[in-house]
Amino acid sequence: MKTAFSSFIYSRRGIYGILHILILLMSLFLVISISIDTFHNIPFLNQGSYLKIQFWICMFFLFDFLLEFFLSKEKGRYFTSHFIFLLVSIPYLNIIDFYHITFSPEISYFLRFIPLLRGGYALAIGVGRVGLSGSKASGLFTSYITMLMATVYFASLIFFVLEHKVNPMVTDYWSALWWAFMDVTTVGSNIYAVTPTGKILSVVLAALGMMMFPIFTVYV
Repeated sequence: MKTAFSSFIYSRRGIYGILHILILLMSLFLVISISIDTFHNIPFLNQGSYLKIQFWICMFFLFDFLLEFFLSKEKGRYFTSHFIFLLVSIPYLNIIDFYHITFSPEISYFLRFIPLLRGGYALAIGVGRVGLSGSKASGLFTSYITMLMATVYFASLIFFVLEHKVNPMVTDYWSALWWAFMDVTTVGSNIYAVTPTGKILSVVLAALGMMMFPIFTVYV
């Protein structure tokens, strides 16, 4: 009986491991593909094939969430701790496209980054899950680091797209990346935002840096 139970536990962990690796790979695919499209100014929201890929990736994320939820011993705790993952797994773009919902150009622009945020968050969670670190503390720390790096990257990408046409200090993407890293460390740089969204990002990154960097000290 004990042997059968142990086999079940190990097989379940093996299934979880495979699912988490697949989520990690899909998240990387989302981040890379949308980054390339954004740099080349490709309107991927109008591509039917892209929306289909998004839909099935979201379905897989939801399947993983529901499977782990039903197999979890503490369902309430699992739901509250993974609620954000559930939110980013909903195929918002497919819902908007199916019901032909229209938004203003500004809102439509930001909707294109929903998959990027989903991929980044899932990537951060996946890195901590797949066993790249030896303990729960190390896994949580790795997830925080990945999430911080992903946020810096997303902010630099958005900052570059918004600012490079109107801000003479943002000559290329590397200028935006430099701005993001200096801003999150609260050191500051010689590049400052001129658009409203860029200014909001400056505040968000600085606040994030003040909240996240103490985690390094706590971990050590």
